[in-house]
Amino acid sequence: MNDSSQRKLGAILSYISIIVSTIIQLLYTPFLISKLGQSEYGLYSLVNSIIGYLVVLDLGFGNAIVVYTAKYRAVNDTESEQKLLGMFKIVFYIIGLFAMMLGIILFLNVNNIFGNSMTDVELEKTKIMMLILTLNLGLSFSFNIYTCIINAYEKFVFQKILAILTSIIKPIIMIPLLLLGFKSITMVLVLTGINICIMFLNYFYCKKTIKCKTKFIGFDKLLFKTIIGYSIWIFIGTIVDKVNWSVDNIILGAVSGTVAVSVYSVASQLNLLFINLSTAVSGVLLPKVSKMVAKNSSSKQLTDELIKVGRIQYYIIFLMCSGLIMFGRQFIDAWVGPDYSQSYYVALILIIPVCFPLIQNLGLSIIQAMNKFRFRSISTLVMAIINVFISIYLAKKFGPIGAAIGTGIALIICNLIITNIYYYKIIKLDVIRFWKDIFLMTIRLFIPVVIVVPILIFVKLSNIQSILLLIPSYTLLYCIVCYFIVMNKYEKEFVNNSLTKVLKILHLKH
Repeated sequence: MNDSSQRKLGAILSYISIIVSTIIQLLYTPFLISKLGQSEYGLYSLVNSIIGYLVVLDLGFGNAIVVYTAKYRAVNDTESEQKLLGMFKIVFYIIGLFAMMLGIILFLNVNNIFGNSMTDVELEKTKIMMLILTLNLGLSFSFNIYTCIINAYEKFVFQKILAILTSIIKPIIMIPLLLLGFKSITMVLVLTGINICIMFLNYFYCKKTIKCKTKFIGFDKLLFKTIIGYSIWIFIGTIVDKVNWSVDNIILGAVSGTVAVSVYSVASQLNLLFINLSTAVSGVLLPKVSKMVAKNSSSKQLTDELIKVGRIQYYIIFLMCSGLIMFGRQFIDAWVGPDYSQSYYVALILIIPVCFPLIQNLGLSIIQAMNKFRFRSISTLVMAIINVFISIYLAKKFGPIGAAIGTGIALIICNLIITNIYYYKIIKLDVIRFWKDIFLMTIRLFIPVVIVVPILIFVKLSNIQSILLLIPSYTLLYCIVCYFIVMNKYEKEFVNNSLTKVLKILHLKH
């Protein structure tokens, strides 16, 4: 399968993976909360957020390896590619050990950080889970080079199939254990075991299928310095993302307790779904964009790619956002119970500001490939710091909603305003043409909303059955409007070709 086919099928499988994981989450999360309880579910979410911060120790190297490997492949420089991979194989071993050391330091300071808001039992559980996840993270870094190789070689089909299988296997293993009375510590152990299996599958795939070789002949100081200059800004961007999406859980854990964290975590799951949907297409295009930049593609060509990908992302994002606004409050009440009704407002505050920058995710890939991530990283880091102080103040006064407001303000200023100015002035992307295209789409995408809103005035969404009837009906109406009124020729051909391939596969099976 060539690179273009891998990208197209990888994008389709990304959406399939998201749909599968979403369905599983919708069914599995209420069961999980009922078995763990609101407090322990919040505790489990909090520990994952804390350890998640250590992921930034990747330092942006993973992204740099994908970009530089893609560039070496574009010019058939196998020798440089092997030296690059061999050097960073050792670097990731060192980072893995360092991550484990930091995890142990966090373990030793759990009482100092959360002693005022947690019981003694919660503190002990937190310590055990942190130790297990620290080991998990250390091993993940040690095997990270193989994930980078799979991305750089654009083997997205293997990666996405593995993600789909992982989403299915996790609840299959966990549900019987939860029914037997096991709690959050067992969950962490199971997830660690699954993660270790994934690491070895990636390793064997690289060795047996890609057959990519690594060659360590010492540290190339000039190359390492060049990649540090590139990756440091990716690293800062990763820190910003972690602050914006994880810091609220830690702040709430420190000032409000585990119940507030639980409420916020339900909203975070919906927010994560939006982020995953937006990166399903752009996430498989970094190697392609890197090759375009290496071959000196024009600003018009890059803008055309941005618009093409952005439009596809926007179909999904608009559907999800409009659906959340119209059906979200009743859906959350029916899904996880009235104790989480506040999660609806938290979700709106987080998701609405991020909808528009999410459809520009390919722009981030472009500036990464151009090695021009510096300004954006610095500006977003400043806003992330401001976000922390605003969120601490508002979380003390308004709980989860206050924490979300701080994050929402930071997202609007940085990702929507500053980033677009940077794209236009420095990268020379025609964002005016981009947003004009999106605006014209938006007007037509409101047609199904205008049809459904009057119905909601007369139909009370009082139970899960009525919600499950209206959401698919709205989705079907939305798809019909998109295909016949909104889509351009390329998008219709893409849909038609995809449906034809699916029908052929189904026909062959029968």
